[in-house]
Amino acid sequence: MTTSNYTLKVNRELLDPNFESYRLSLDPIPTYNVELDAAVEEVTLKDCQYTLEHMRAFGMYNYLHLDPWYQDSVLFVDCKGRVLSLTVTLDTVLGKPREVFRLATEPERRQNRVCPSLSLTSATWAALSDGAGRLYLLRTCKRGDTAHGKWEPLFSEDLGEPFIVLHSVAHVQGGAHTLEVLLLRVVKDPQETTGSGYSVILEWISVANAATQGVEKKYEVTKRRLLRGKSVPHYAAMTPQGDGLMVASERPFAFTHVDGQPLKQPQPAANEQDMEVEKPDPVYFWQQTSDDITASVRLPEGVSKDAVLFRLTADTLSVGVQGSPPLLEGQLYASVDPEASAWTLRDGKSLEVNLQKRTQGPMWPELVTGDRRGEHVMSDEQAALIHERLTHLTSQDVHAGPDPDKPACNSQELEDCDGFPEDTSSLMHFDGESLKTTQVVNLSSHQYLFTVSVDPTQMPCLCLRHDVDALLWQPRPDQPADMWEHVATFNALGYVQASKQDRKFSTCAPNFSYASLCECLRRAFIYRQPSPVDGVLFNRKQGRQVGQVAKQQVASLDTDRVVLGFRATDERLFALTADNLFVLKVNNY
Repeated sequence: MTTSNYTLKVNRELLDPNFESYRLSLDPIPTYNVELDAAVEEVTLKDCQYTLEHMRAFGMYNYLHLDPWYQDSVLFVDCKGRVLSLTVTLDTVLGKPREVFRLATEPERRQNRVCPSLSLTSATWAALSDGAGRLYLLRTCKRGDTAHGKWEPLFSEDLGEPFIVLHSVAHVQGGAHTLEVLLLRVVKDPQETTGSGYSVILEWISVANAATQGVEKKYEVTKRRLLRGKSVPHYAAMTPQGDGLMVASERPFAFTHVDGQPLKQPQPAANEQDMEVEKPDPVYFWQQTSDDITASVRLPEGVSKDAVLFRLTADTLSVGVQGSPPLLEGQLYASVDPEASAWTLRDGKSLEVNLQKRTQGPMWPELVTGDRRGEHVMSDEQAALIHERLTHLTSQDVHAGPDPDKPACNSQELEDCDGFPEDTSSLMHFDGESLKTTQVVNLSSHQYLFTVSVDPTQMPCLCLRHDVDALLWQPRPDQPADMWEHVATFNALGYVQASKQDRKFSTCAPNFSYASLCECLRRAFIYRQPSPVDGVLFNRKQGRQVGQVAKQQVASLDTDRVVLGFRATDERLFALTADNLFVLKVNNY
C-alpha cells in the first residue's frame, strides 16, 4: 500500500452559520462530593523528566477513567495501589468507591516510575500499567453497579522501562482470543543530538491464547511492534479488529522494529538522475498572462483539422483526436469566456488553444484541475516581475535593509521557538500487516482539542478545531474512501477554548449534548447545544425573533486542590482531585 493524501470532508448540514454566541445561564448545577479514604496517586515528574514530551505524556495525564461499556462508572488508582471503581445510579446516595484490584508494591521499582494507567479493553477485560514497567491484563467479568467481584490477572509481565497504556482492544483471531495493547514511553535517545535528547516510543503488543478442547492456554505475547517519533501523539488508537493503527501527532511516527528486529528501510527504486531520464515528456505546454492563457497540446504526426475533437465550455476543456482517448480533458482551474477563446492547428503537430480568462488578474497554478502532465512555461515578463519583487530578499550587502542604522538579523541568535517546524501536524493510518501508512491527513490548520469515546465498539473520536468551531470525527477504518466521518459540531468551541488559558482538560458527552472545559483549579465550563426557547425572545440589534439559544454554565468545585481527572457522560461530569471525587448533574433523562 502506498501513502495517499486525504482531506477531511465536513458535513455542511452539521454546521450552523447563523450561530451567534453562548448565553450565560445562572441555573444551578447540582454537585455531589465523595471524600476518598486515601489520596489519588499523583506521580510528580523527576529531575530527569524535564522535557516538554514528559510533561505532555505524564504531567497532564488524566487520572480518571470512564468505563465506556457501563454508563456513569469511573475508575482511578489511589496511593495504596488500589484500583477503585464508582458507579452512580442515584446522585443523592453516592456510595464509596470499591476496590476491584490491587497493584503489588515494590519499593525498588518506584524510583523512575510514571503514573499508573488503565484502559478498559472490552466489557469483561482491562489493561493496567503499574507505572514502573509491568503490564497486567485483567479479566474483570461484568462490571457496573451489580458486579462486586475482584478482577483476575491472566497476564502479568515486566516490559522494561516505565510506560502508560494509551489504548487496548480485544478480538478473536485465528481461533485465539487476542488483546492488542498500545503503550507509550519517553526514552533517552543517544542518536538525538540536536533536540531534547529524548524520543517517544509507541509499542504495539499482541497478547493471545488458544483454547484447546475447551481448556484455556496461558496468555503470551505473540507480536511486538515499535514506532518511533519526536512528539507525544495527540491521538493514538488501534482499529477494533487489531489490523490497523491511527496516530495524530505534531511529528510523524514510523515503525522501526518488529519482535526486536529492526525493519529494513525501503531503498529508492532509482536515483534522481534515473527519475529525470524516465520522466515522460509533457503532453502540453501552457503559459499565461493576467488576461489569457495559451496552451499547446501535442498531437500525433500528420493529424488533419477534421480529425481534431475540441470542446470548450466556461468550466471544462476537452482536446482529442478521432479514434483515440482525449489527450487533455477535465475541469479548468477557473472559468473562461468560450466566445472569446479559439484554437489553431500548427503544422499538424500541435494544437494551440487561446483561452480568455473570465476573471482578469489572478494567476492560475494549474490549467486543468488535478492534471500533472503539462508544463507551465513562464513568460519573460512574468520572470522579470517576480525577480523585481524578490530582489529585496537577496543581497551581497549584510546591511541591505531599508534602515541602515538597525543591525541586520543574525539567524544564530534565534531561539528554537522562532524556527519553522520541520514537519507539520498530521493524522496517519497504518496498515497492521504492511506497517505502512495508507492515509495521511494534514492537520496543520486544525488544532487538536480532545479525544472522547462515543461508542465502545468503535475507535475513539477525535475533536479538531475548524475555523471557530470544534468538529468531532469518528474514524471508520472499514471505509478507506471515507475513513473519518464528521459526526458532531460544537459551535464556536474552538474560539472559546483558546481564551481559557488555565484549561487542563476538554471533553464532551457521548450523545453530543454538551462540551465541557475544566481548568487546573476549581472551575468547569459547560457549553450546551442550542435548544428551543421557552416563550418569545427577540434580538434587539437585528430586530428578529430568536428560536434557539445555546447556554453556557459555570460550575465551581468546593476545593483548592488541583484537578487530576475529568470525564463526561450523557448525564454527569466527574472531576477528580487528590482527596475528592465530584459528581456534577448536567442533564436529566
